[in-house]
Amino acid sequence: MRVGVVDLGTNSTRLLIADVDDGKVDELTRRVEITRLGEAVDAGGRLLPDAERRVRRCLDAYRHDLEAFAPDRTIAIGTSALRDAENGVQFLHEIGQEYGLVTRLVSGEEEAELTFRGVLSDRRLSDATLVVDIGGGSTELTLGGNAGPVFSRSFQLGCVRLTERFLASDPPTPGELERSAAYVREELPALEPVDAVGVSGTITTIAALDLQLAEYDAARVHGHRIALTAVAHQLDRLAALTTAERTRIPTMEPGRAPVIVAGALILLEVMTAYRLEGIEASERDLLHGAALTAAAV
Repeated sequence: MRVGVVDLGTNSTRLLIADVDDGKVDELTRRVEITRLGEAVDAGGRLLPDAERRVRRCLDAYRHDLEAFAPDRTIAIGTSALRDAENGVQFLHEIGQEYGLVTRLVSGEEEAELTFRGVLSDRRLSDATLVVDIGGGSTELTLGGNAGPVFSRSFQLGCVRLTERFLASDPPTPGELERSAAYVREELPALEPVDAVGVSGTITTIAALDLQLAEYDAARVHGHRIALTAVAHQLDRLAALTTAERTRIPTMEPGRAPVIVAGALILLEVMTAYRLEGIEASERDLLHGAALTAAAV
């Protein structure tokens, strides 16, 4: 079956169109655009009109791919920003009607489990593997192995949320960074993983920086293992730069530059808390898990 999945994330709007057969997801096209749907949701509790317009413009562009590839079923997944905003369900309903999408607002735990399933779509996992998904509004932690997750939880630790709460200076001050790190440390539960896989734009961007790529290469990023020391190095490097300076780094999406420091900080705190010496970057994530679920309906 051919399926389309739209991920209406807090920081980005993503599209995957894939053929799904016997548990395998064969990508036909995948696109991402930074739309910052969750801008100011943490403080104000509502989606801003400008943020909604950015998402609609993005979906206008994605409509061409959906028409060209003609999936049998297309779903739109709403995550953290839509869960938190009082007008999130209304916006998701409007999007479904305007673009002919089947919409689904997922809980944080459902998001974590779909991501875990997506990671499993092209690889096997050892027991007690931690899957880390650092989004714009939340971070999902899922622990498990090939038999499935044994722990799944969503935390209010997204890179947009932490940037808006703590990192007001450009570049951020040491005090801002420490207050943000302390907040992350207080939220993390007691877990004992033996290995880790990371998904999301934060982690794949840090993998690309670690690889010193001149341009983003998903094939090289997928499966790249990032050492704890490399994450610390990239955090120090990025935190010393202004947003404008970060946008000039090869492989850095301009829209990710304002929030990448918070994302790197979350990753470092997670790896430190669980004594992880490395984490493997994965291009397989929520989109692929949602595609498998859509094909099974």
